[in-house]
Amino acid sequence: MSRFKLTLEYDGTFFSGWQRQEDGINTIQGTLEDVFADFIGEPITIWGSGRTDAGVHAKGQVAHIDISKPYTPFAIQGALNKRLRDFPISILKVEAVPDDFHARFSTTSRAYEYRILNRRSPLALEKNRAWWVIPSLSSKAMNDAAAFLIGHHDFTSFRDSQCQAASPLKTLDFLSIKKEGELFLIKAQARSFLHHQVRNMVGTLKLVGEGTWPPDKVKEILEARDRRVAGPTAPPEGLYLTEIRYD
Repeated sequence: MSRFKLTLEYDGTFFSGWQRQEDGINTIQGTLEDVFADFIGEPITIWGSGRTDAGVHAKGQVAHIDISKPYTPFAIQGALNKRLRDFPISILKVEAVPDDFHARFSTTSRAYEYRILNRRSPLALEKNRAWWVIPSLSSKAMNDAAAFLIGHHDFTSFRDSQCQAASPLKTLDFLSIKKEGELFLIKAQARSFLHHQVRNMVGTLKLVGEGTWPPDKVKEILEARDRRVAGPTAPPEGLYLTEIRYD
């Protein structure tokens, strides 16, 4: 049995998230497992570094598989991409890894980016790939607010009610907002995140950026440990899983 690490990208617009569903609904994991089964002629389980929600995209998702047949990484990548031509999924890299590597449990850091297009005109090319926000945003105010979130905190105020994490305590290593013309690019990095944490932080930062709240309101929200006092959950189409890091 050989273990392989896969790095992949996908457009999550028409998928119901990463995790395979029992009712056969369209998912990334389900699609990949079906493609693998067609390739090697037997059922297989693919293990992802983490779940992404419906509509969320990935530029650097990581997964691993165990295969009993003697395939090379080159052969696996070619066979999968050939079978994925009708799906917005691409296998970027396949690598042989030790048996103790695990796509999820070996992870040391995860990085996300969130894209906001701040303009009056509706989106055409970026539809389903960014959050369209009309009110003018201030990147300085958003960065001032983001500074309160960096570090080790109880992130209950930014935690989804359905989150299954054992604790709301997380360490946010990096959070920044960069403005490039009409594009606001929000980048976040941590060892792990709570369910909807990034989208909930973005929803709050958006309210700061448009002047609804001052930057120091975020400190008050964080300390309240109450999801009801924070901003709305930003829509999924602006979120991208960009990188999974390992030792």
